[in-house]
Amino acid sequence: MLKAKTRWSVKASDEENLRALVEQLNISSLVASLLVNRGIEDAETAKEFLHIDKPEFHNPFLLKGMVEAVERIQKAIDNHEKMMIFGDYDADGVSSTTVLLSVLKRLGADVDFYIPNRFTEGYGPNENAFRHIRSQDVTLIITVDTGIAAVKEAEVAKELNIDLIITDHHEPGPILPDAYAIIHPKQPGCSYPFKDLAGVGVAFKLAHAMLGKVPQDLLDVASIGTIADLVPLKGENRLIAKEGIKYLSDTNRVGLKALLKIAGVDSQLVNEETIGFALGPRINAVGRLQSADPAVKLLITDDEFEAKTLAEEIDLLNKERQKLVSKMTEEAVRQVEEQFPIENNPVLVIAAEGWNPGVVGIVASRLVERFYRPTIVLSMDQEKGIVKGSARSIAGFDLFESLSTCRDILPHFGGHPMAAGMTLKIEDINQLRERLIQLAKINLTEEDFTPITQVDAACELKEITLETITEMNKLAPFGMGNPKPVVMIQKIQLANMRKIGADQKHIKMTFQENGSQLDCVGFGFGFLHDEIAPISELSVIGELSINEWNNHRKPQLMLHDASIASWQLFDLRGVRDKEKVIGSIDRKSRVLITFQPDTRGVFSQFSEEIVCLSSNEQAREFDLTGKYAVLLDVPKDSTVLKELLVNKLPERIYVLFHQSEDHFFSTLPTRDHFKWYYAFLTKKGSFHLEKQGNELAKYRGWTKDTIIFMSQVFFELEFVKIENGIISINHDSKKRDLSESEAYAKKQKQFELEKLFIYSSYQQLKEWFDKQMQQSSVFLNV
Repeated sequence: MLKAKTRWSVKASDEENLRALVEQLNISSLVASLLVNRGIEDAETAKEFLHIDKPEFHNPFLLKGMVEAVERIQKAIDNHEKMMIFGDYDADGVSSTTVLLSVLKRLGADVDFYIPNRFTEGYGPNENAFRHIRSQDVTLIITVDTGIAAVKEAEVAKELNIDLIITDHHEPGPILPDAYAIIHPKQPGCSYPFKDLAGVGVAFKLAHAMLGKVPQDLLDVASIGTIADLVPLKGENRLIAKEGIKYLSDTNRVGLKALLKIAGVDSQLVNEETIGFALGPRINAVGRLQSADPAVKLLITDDEFEAKTLAEEIDLLNKERQKLVSKMTEEAVRQVEEQFPIENNPVLVIAAEGWNPGVVGIVASRLVERFYRPTIVLSMDQEKGIVKGSARSIAGFDLFESLSTCRDILPHFGGHPMAAGMTLKIEDINQLRERLIQLAKINLTEEDFTPITQVDAACELKEITLETITEMNKLAPFGMGNPKPVVMIQKIQLANMRKIGADQKHIKMTFQENGSQLDCVGFGFGFLHDEIAPISELSVIGELSINEWNNHRKPQLMLHDASIASWQLFDLRGVRDKEKVIGSIDRKSRVLITFQPDTRGVFSQFSEEIVCLSSNEQAREFDLTGKYAVLLDVPKDSTVLKELLVNKLPERIYVLFHQSEDHFFSTLPTRDHFKWYYAFLTKKGSFHLEKQGNELAKYRGWTKDTIIFMSQVFFELEFVKIENGIISINHDSKKRDLSESEAYAKKQKQFELEKLFIYSSYQQLKEWFDKQMQQSSVFLNV
């Protein structure tokens, strides 16, 4: 067997809807199933999803609060009031600030932006910031990607005679701020048809309303915040992302051009992964380590020299962020393992002084990847007596809902079901941990702590073609809510497999099925080379792509996980360094078995582990179920091995079958051999075995051991007498069969054992074990 790293949850498609899409749109059943599993079941909706040629955005005035906001902003522009855009320090907040700042300046507004410092001010609006802004004669503040939890700050704004317009997308709390206007698709009473906009999506809708038309030239920036903030890429978000990527690939923004260049990205190859792994992390890095202002300036500048300088600064900050994350992650992992073992902590809440609060969210994500537990990572400030942190969750544990039950010790928090940020007192950390652990014990089962991989569809090798993959790519851009399709291929055979990469940590495989073949690459899966036995039926999941090399295009699978449902046989009979091979087998799963006591000394390095089963009774009572059985030597009788397997279902069997003496190639004489040798002795009268044995062996083309063996058999059958090494015929002997000789029977038996276990092919040996396993399975199913 080979256990998968995750639970595979395969979506079941409605067959009727699937067939209808195949027939009406003339698409492959694989692509049809992907559409159905995304909730796109009718042909017209599916056609629009696959072919977004004329994008249509919803009317922005469907958003509650939009009319009031636009009128107030327009009044401020007309009266030359000073306005301030209050943003957030992540990629969504920076994008939101850029979008609204660009539009308002275009409309002639007297406007500037303010992004709080993560380290000195924390997340979201704060009183000191508002008082500072008011000192600059600002009378209107517009928040972007933040503010929905700023109940107290809204009161401060009123006190300061500042009108506050909030645009946000984070989960609204039970009490909303008393602001001049709130634009939030999830606020009570809002009938806007799409609820999952990112912060930049809400800002984009405000820009749309202010201009009276869709600001197409801002889609490149809007796509960055939308994709980087991991909102569901469906509906209007998908439209922003898809159209934005087009504009991004041909952007006129010198800042984005400089950032793409320093990230080593060809602008013509830009896609959602460019934003997710190149642009987003770099923009995020600025606000994580210092003020986010340079990121906004990069996106709005028209100066190429400034753009190049800012891009270089941001890239250096990103590299610094990467080093910082690695160091903090090591410390966090050590803290979990030493102080909060996952066996007792279904939720991890860890804290340390000196941890950079700007990257605790990334560290929390790393810990979730490693331990698969809801995780909160907190940075302690002993001087202020508080901690600031970020949380990341797993499927089945709603962070926002769970943290909402702890509002009494969380003066400030916000977020989503899967991610959140918070501030609390140092003395409340233990209470927070205990409360969340109790909630996890109530809401989570043991199964929930095994990661889930959502699989979109099961398919056969013959379905995977260049045409199908090209058609599948029309579902892009991929992201949250519209994930890159993961397919499953079940019970396929390997044509070949090899490790690749300088460090041999990756694997290249080729699958075959009924004449079809598919290449597969698994980065970080090099270990599978030693975990997959020949002729095993493999099930895999992964992403399909097109490999283009040397003007040749062919489908390939990028491996996510693999499993083998049946037991596996690993043939190690020919390996030289047996100790090294044994050491590479999982210590917790392996059971080292010998059938002959003397073999223990051969593998003295593992002597404490070795179990000797020299009798049928011992073998029958030994339980191999679920184990990796390592058979070190050949049993003296095959029934011992049969007894070992009856009513047992090991996951794997490794056969070394060491033996100190090789019987197979010391010829087992035929009856004609014995007949000729007896006639020779009769004619000769007497024969000196020691003196004349080599000469006779050479004459007949036998070995001397063969002659000694036949002499022993004749002696046991009383056909000859042996005195002082001289063999002579016993004329008084009775007729007996060769099998009555103990030496002959033992030799024949050992010969057959070696033929079965040592010199059989892999296929023959596997069939013999399969037969025993089938008998065990039949017994178990009775």
